[in-house]
Amino acid sequence: MQAHVIGANGRSGAALTHALLARGTALIPIIRNPAAWFLHHPTPRIAAIESPALSEALHDATNIVSCAHARHIPAILAASPPGAQFVFLGSTRKYTRWPDAHGDGVLAGERAFLAANCPGVLLHPTMIYGAQGEDNVQRLAALLRRLPIIPLPAGGRALVQPVHQRDLTAAILAALDTTWSTPETLVIAGPTPLPYAGFTRAIARAAHLKPPRIVPIPPALLLALAPLTRLPFLPTIRTAEIRRLLEDKAFDITPARAKLGFTPMSLDAGLALTFGAPPCP
Repeated sequence: MQAHVIGANGRSGAALTHALLARGTALIPIIRNPAAWFLHHPTPRIAAIESPALSEALHDATNIVSCAHARHIPAILAASPPGAQFVFLGSTRKYTRWPDAHGDGVLAGERAFLAANCPGVLLHPTMIYGAQGEDNVQRLAALLRRLPIIPLPAGGRALVQPVHQRDLTAAILAALDTTWSTPETLVIAGPTPLPYAGFTRAIARAAHLKPPRIVPIPPALLLALAPLTRLPFLPTIRTAEIRRLLEDKAFDITPARAKLGFTPMSLDAGLALTFGAPPCP
């Protein structure tokens, strides 16, 4: 197999690059900025997604993985040769009841992929943690180190189902190894959802911090306090993040288990890797 990987120097792209090289898959990385490439070999092809150079970079592609934002799917499809098979990354942000540019872009990309009727899969991961430089778990751990209490809307009862980067990478590899006849979509998430308060406590345990004191707070008050986190000694909490703390993010991963053999690790196991061992590449 030969895999063309668009966005090979991003977080998920870098993790996938290392995994493909480790198993001996021929890899053609496609990146925008040559100065950002982190390996001596293989040599990347340089092409911005919006440029005509992308067609040249993909001219011999049979298996294309895009780790770029799903809003770029129409441009990638237009630049790809006939007969290519695709693995795209989307996001479960598409399900939010708080529409934003990120979620709208995922929905637009999904519509284009399904309408094109090309063989492949669009994977929608939940919150990804465990990658080098990720700022989901790590930012929350930084907050726990600095604040004696953690105010959460409704006490953090809303559900989350984060997925470790290694499990997402394994899902991408399995998708590459699958023959697709039609476009499909699959959610990629951790094994079980849990309340955000429990997620916070699990991070504290893994980071060897004291159990946080979680204080229920009305959402409107927390939204009003969000601008105070822009102070230099506090990690920033964005208004949109607070709103998303109010909605459940729990998903059925049975289709991914059936189609890809997807078996994600437990949250405790993933956090142990994140805090107790070097982060995955």
